[in-house]
Amino acid sequence: MRHNKSFNHLSRKKAHRDALLANMTISLFKHKRIFTTLAKAKALRMYAEPLINRAKNDSMANRRLVFSYLQNKEAVNILFREIAEKIAERPGGYTRILKTGNRLGDNAKTCFIELVDYNENMLKEKAAKKSSRTRRGRGKSTAAAAEAPATAEASAAEETKAE
Repeated sequence: MRHNKSFNHLSRKKAHRDALLANMTISLFKHKRIFTTLAKAKALRMYAEPLINRAKNDSMANRRLVFSYLQNKEAVNILFREIAEKIAERPGGYTRILKTGNRLGDNAKTCFIELVDYNENMLKEKAAKKSSRTRRGRGKSTAAAAEAPATAEASAAEETKAE
């Protein structure tokens, strides 16, 4: 029985699955964003995030452990030099999955998986937004009431200028 065994086997044997996830993780570290199916992206997130978490502590033991999973020196160096600097303060959630629709050939659900701190467009939006959130949000009635006198004053000012 397979009670409480909850990871996706991706219809592959263990060796094939490990090779697939290692290669996808290497590509993710090199390119910062890859395009794949939703099932593979979710499996990749479970595989890559613990490795990224290891990069916070740059020690020989952690480098060797990550290298044992990836078998690629270049990817390990990118992870420990570039990516570790950006994620140093982040407590978790190093990847983001953005769904893109279905593939034409087999109608598989497709998506982007990317490293969170490397999407400049979303970082710019977040920096520009910077709104403080409270438990008590401003209701529509208070926001509309606040804007109504301002618009009435502006229209009155325009009328005086026109005269």
